[in-house]
Formats: sequence, structure tokens, C-alpha cells
Amino acid sequence: MNSSSDQGPVTAPGGQAGVLEVSDVTVRFGGLIALDAVSLTAAPQQVTGIIGPNGAGKTTLLNVLCGFVQPDAGRLRFGGTELTGLRPHRLASLGIARTLQGLGLFAGLTVVENVMAGATCHARAGFWSAIAGAGRSDRDEQALRDRALAALDRVGLREAAERLPGQLSYAHRKRVALARALVAEPRLLLLDEPASGLTEGELPELGALLSQLSGDACVVVVEHRMDLMMSVCDAIAVLDFGKLIAFGPPRQVQADPAVTAAYLGVTADGPGRGGTGATGSGADGPGTGASGTGRSRTGGSGTGASGTGRSRTGGSGTGASGTGAPGTEGPDA
Repeated sequence: MNSSSDQGPVTAPGGQAGVLEVSDVTVRFGGLIALDAVSLTAAPQQVTGIIGPNGAGKTTLLNVLCGFVQPDAGRLRFGGTELTGLRPHRLASLGIARTLQGLGLFAGLTVVENVMAGATCHARAGFWSAIAGAGRSDRDEQALRDRALAALDRVGLREAAERLPGQLSYAHRKRVALARALVAEPRLLLLDEPASGLTEGELPELGALLSQLSGDACVVVVEHRMDLMMSVCDAIAVLDFGKLIAFGPPRQVQADPAVTAAYLGVTADGPGRGGTGATGSGADGPGTGASGTGRSRTGGSGTGASGTGRSRTGGSGTGASGTGAPGTEGPDA
């Protein structure tokens, strides 16, 4: 469904309150299939994780969910409301908010002003009253400020409200970006790599915060930090080359052979699938080293830190020792 029309939301029959439904979503970029008939559901008051190797289609799926990318086929519904074809600016009114991989904060605004920018869907004063500085506009600004301070309180940064983003640590700036999404009081919260740039010691606090946030919303998280995802997610979807290869509780997903093959380049019969590598076979060309794994989706060769390497574009895939045959190019998502 590649419609770009900006029609109003349509309530679909049979939808469940607060449930995100993704049905057979396909996205193509030219001849490249970024998502291939992906279907999953995310329940309210739960954390649903989306994981997969680099280029698996995770961010593309998140971009579809928030309207940045329109699917070529398939349907999206949230709480029974049809989302397919809606533009991003319409989704805030439906209770959907998202954070980005980058922070996107305004350097010249204070922390609380940055968070207030995410609360405009709750603004009551019109454009002209705001320009004129009328009393209603002043009351509206105070109400938005109160909402922003409450959101900062939820992420533990109320005391930093009057500081500039550049005066905060990276971890705290990430929290400001999260507060900006929370201030809209979303029923569906989409988080793109919230743990990126954080230290190991900062992960438990983030995990506790994510679990807390799921009490009020359906939370969908794209993340590479497996330890975090396994500890906080109620369900995990695994993408590989745009296909959904596993979906279920963390323990079930962790034990799935298809997930092991996607991350390590090995199957139950040994390394690789099809073709021939230096120390194993594989269309994706795994090469086995001493320890660890790595997969590359870009460049002439793929390099693992020390161990299995899988290349997704041209050239060869290289681990610390061993090489693999050329792979097929995948999306950078």
C-alpha cells in the first residue's frame, strides 16, 4: 500500500484496544526488499523488542510504524485504527510518539523548552493569541511547561530543566529526548536504540525506566544491546534480510536455531548456508576465527572483531582468520 494520501484515521473492525498490528508489510527500495511480508503484534503495557543484525530492516520497520516510510504492501493498525497511509504529523494525535537514533535537541533552548516542543499536541491557544501574548496563551504555555517538568521528573532530570543540552552528559541528553516523547503522553512509544552511547553501568537504570514506561503504553524498542533486550522485553521480534525469522518470549527467541544462524552465520549442520567459505560454507560467506563473531553489511569486505565474519556487500567477509564468499547487499537499517 503505497498511498501517500493524508486522509483521516479509519477505525478498523476487530481491533484490540492499545494493540499494534503489523500485517504482511513489505517495503522495497528500488530492487532491494527491505521488509518482506513482516507480521507481528505488540501488546499494551508490554515492551516489544525488535532485534537483528545490521541491515536486517529494524529501523525501516520503525520508520514504517511512524509514517516516515510508506509500505508497498501490507497494513498497520493501532487499537483498531488504520495507520496505513497516514503522514507522521497525524500520528501524534493518535497517541504515537517516537525517539530517533540521533538526539535532535535544540542547542539554544533549555532542557525544559526542548521537552515542551513535544507537547504541542496538547496546546490550546491559537497562533494569533500566542503572537499577541494574550492571557490564554500565557496560561497555555504554563500548562505545557508543567507537562514538560512532569516528563523530566519521570526520567529523573527535573533539576536540569533550566540548563542547556550541551551542559549535560550524553546519557542525560538521551533522557531529555525521551522526555520530549513522553510529554505527549503516548499510548504507543517507539524507541530507536535508546541505549546507544550508554555505558554498561547505565543500562540497568535504562532497563528499569523502560519497564516503568510500559505501565502506561505499548513500548516498541529497536536495540542492539542484547543483554538489555533480554532483560526488559516481554516479546522479541527478530529480523534478518527483511524477513521475520522469530517472534516470541526472550528465552524462546534466544534458543531459536534461526536466530543463532542469523547472528553467528552457523546452522545446526555447521557454519554457513550454501556456497563455500574458507572454513565453512555459506551464501553469506562465514569465516571462523578464534572467538567471537562479526557481520558486515557494507563496503568491499566485512570484518568480525575476532571470529566469524559475514559480508553483505561485494568483496568478501573476513573474520580474524578465515574468509567467506561474497554476500548479497542488504539495507542499512
